[in-house]
Amino acid sequence: MNKPLMAKATAVWLVDNTTLSFKQIGDFCGLHELEVQGIADGDVATGVKGFDPIASNQLDAEQITRGEADPAYVLKLKHNPAADGEEKRRGPRYTPLSKRQDRPAAILWLVKFHPELADAQISKLVGTTKPTIQAIRDRTHWNIGNIQPIDPVALGLAKQTELDAAVQKAAKKKSADGGVMSDDERRKLVSTETSLTMSDEPRLPTAIAGLENFSLTKDEDEKPQRDLDADTFFNLPDAEDDDEDDDN
Repeated sequence: MNKPLMAKATAVWLVDNTTLSFKQIGDFCGLHELEVQGIADGDVATGVKGFDPIASNQLDAEQITRGEADPAYVLKLKHNPAADGEEKRRGPRYTPLSKRQDRPAAILWLVKFHPELADAQISKLVGTTKPTIQAIRDRTHWNIGNIQPIDPVALGLAKQTELDAAVQKAAKKKSADGGVMSDDERRKLVSTETSLTMSDEPRLPTAIAGLENFSLTKDEDEKPQRDLDADTFFNLPDAEDDDEDDDN
């Protein structure tokens, strides 16, 4: 077992009761650093009661003290003999009853912002069925008019690390199949940590794209330019000039 029991509840307790960094808590609980930040901001694990890892004999208080003094210190889970030989449970992801009504919103978010993900990947991420995903893709879901896209990580249905891994896997598969990706799709396929450090790329407006090297022709370049000033616009012709024009 490489993470504590009730990992998200443990992360809630560590955020509320220690000054450990988000990375230290995420590494110990098997969560993404941004997911821990979401817990601190109140966007993730809302209503989850903290679980004390010291009282449950999963972490020593001395480790927390050392971790608070040294941000580079890595917390280590205490060995639990009862967990020896435990295998990862196989089967579909279990979604709590309180979060099952949020799955359509998460599916719509994934379909809208990550269309490269296969139905099987979406099903594994949020614990849903392929007919439900297809109904949302086709907009034939019975409640499609009231569904708003929401990030499944923010809803607590998936981990950021799992979403990043699924997106990267979809990118490799699309590249292997020879698919052509747009610039927006390429930016979506970058991991969250990388995208946060990327700077915005300067782009030319589409109306002038391709005119960077445009130059005037020789005739236009050599055409004399009139010097215009205020007098040119406000000085009216003399009356004598008007009379001459009338005679002509």
